[in-house]
Amino acid sequence: MSRLDDVVSARRLKIAGAVVGVLVVSIIGAFAFGVLGAPAVEEVDNRFGEASNETTVVYTDLVVDNPNPIGVQLGDTTINYTVRMNDVPMAVGGREGLNIKEGSSTQEFTTRMDNEQIPPWWTTHVNNGERTVVTINATVRTSILGQRQYDLTQEKEVETDIIGQFNSNETRPVRSEDSPPVFSDPILYVNRTGAEWGNATEAETPINMEFLLYNPQTTPFTVTELGYEITMNGVLVGEGATDDLAAIPPGQTEAVETEARILNPNLDDWWVTHLQSNQVTDLRIEFYAKVSTDGLAQDVRVPLDELTYEKTIETDIFGNKNASDDEAPSGTPTPTDGGPAPSPTPTDVLEEPEPDPDTPTDDDLV
Repeated sequence: MSRLDDVVSARRLKIAGAVVGVLVVSIIGAFAFGVLGAPAVEEVDNRFGEASNETTVVYTDLVVDNPNPIGVQLGDTTINYTVRMNDVPMAVGGREGLNIKEGSSTQEFTTRMDNEQIPPWWTTHVNNGERTVVTINATVRTSILGQRQYDLTQEKEVETDIIGQFNSNETRPVRSEDSPPVFSDPILYVNRTGAEWGNATEAETPINMEFLLYNPQTTPFTVTELGYEITMNGVLVGEGATDDLAAIPPGQTEAVETEARILNPNLDDWWVTHLQSNQVTDLRIEFYAKVSTDGLAQDVRVPLDELTYEKTIETDIFGNKNASDDEAPSGTPTPTDGGPAPSPTPTDVLEEPEPDPDTPTDDDLV
């Protein structure tokens, strides 16, 4: 009887083994013929974290869709992503060996952006007509289906108008509380102001400015100096003066031109304040003039308070600054081997993670 039981048990084991073998072969066959499919990135969500004088933390959530009925531990699968602003790389990260659950799951990454990338990006933004294209590219590479690659690309356009409102035909009087007796009040009038960007370089961003000045005095005077100071969120980003500008006869107008300069190496300090203020910047440009005329022992410095230019600049670089928890940017994942692209599935976006100082980031500095 015991011998008979052993024979029956052996047969059962063989049958079970055959069933398992059939299942394994079926799953492998399904992978091979694309019935199940390879994991692919279906959504990317970026957020700025803490910004220091040197670096800016960027949190990235990659939503990965695994169409297979089981989770997979993929030692030979990598995820890489790059954030560019006008083709300037701002954040680069990636990871190998992923444990991906079935269905949609979120892979969390933390990168640190080198703030010295801000001046090169700023240069492209100004030279591109105050326009930036933010491009986020995420790629999944896996060998489970023969070295397939799935890409997801998102683009977001950011536009600003920083100096446009400086162009004005409003007539503004210029007064001084301490003007000498040879001048009546107001000392002069500014009938028009204009500004346009010059060609930004790695070192500086010029602003070409023009002022149409009217002399209401009975004697001619000369504008010997026109100075400026530019701050962004209180950070000094430029200052200077232009000498020997123009002599204006009484009752006449004269166009006075000057070139203000933003010193681009100062912009990484401004960037920190921009993020700390929820991507809001208060730009302020202040002016003064020095004038001379007969009967004066020295030039008179006149604050041009009426010309002070203030502008609030607000950006939403990743396009989700005011998004609710169930909103996230999405794109179209595309397999590079010509296979069908998986259909994106809406998922919940995770809350922004708190940085862990003991955990290394997923990238090197850009």
